[in-house]
Amino acid sequence: MRGFFRIPQATAQPAPSTGVYGFTALADSEWARRIELASEPDPDGSTGPRLWLLLRELGYMIEPARRLYRSLFKPFRIAKAQTPRMVMVLPGFGTNPIKMRYFARRLEDAGHTVKRWGCGYNWGFSEELFSQLENRLLDLHQRAGAPVVLVGWSLGGLYARELAKRQPDAVAKVISMGSPFSGNLRANNVWRIYQAVAGHRIADVKIAAQLSRKPPVETVALWSPRDGAISPRSAAGYPGERDRAVALRCSHMGFSYSPEAIRAVAREIDWADEA
Repeated sequence: MRGFFRIPQATAQPAPSTGVYGFTALADSEWARRIELASEPDPDGSTGPRLWLLLRELGYMIEPARRLYRSLFKPFRIAKAQTPRMVMVLPGFGTNPIKMRYFARRLEDAGHTVKRWGCGYNWGFSEELFSQLENRLLDLHQRAGAPVVLVGWSLGGLYARELAKRQPDAVAKVISMGSPFSGNLRANNVWRIYQAVAGHRIADVKIAAQLSRKPPVETVALWSPRDGAISPRSAAGYPGERDRAVALRCSHMGFSYSPEAIRAVAREIDWADEA
């Protein structure tokens, strides 16, 4: 791996007092507040994907067995990149770059240089995290000598879109995968979990009003009708909110490992506008 697992050169950050890391230290009153956040009613009556699609997401647990089968009988093949690029991968909510290790390795097999986002686990929105990401993006841009392709899975895709709005000269293209940038932020099956873990209402996210605004760079939304976590309409968006929407047939978890998703991202990177 060329850099994906290299420890980023940044000052180590203390474990946060919120999110899963800080759960063991939460006071009883804070536990109660977070439980209340997770159980509050949805004032808009938004609905996410059907329950049976959500249950199908558990299929990711047997992905290691599928991967072993493919390695023995149907090895994964990916075409070499026409123009190798610097790519930064942004993980989904509650995950870290290790979850996207297989994904990153396949893109590197195609010839790209894949870098992790350098912020550990993704536990939700914060301005502090955005500042870290901007610095990381600008550093990669300088090292590559060319704009960077941002690939964000789920919540990571929202970060990617916002980064491109703040630093458009450093971004070649944004590829979101199952990211709920359009419509109601509660039109999914994970907003209650988000509120409990992040410790704030999803509607209180400061950048919420900007999420559907298209970044000033080429922006492609990968979505799936089989997504059990995020509403397909939220992930596909409307014309004017992205340049193109591409339908896949993987689960929400599958965006991070399915051959279909990896090949789709590799194609999109090849089609990235030249700086």
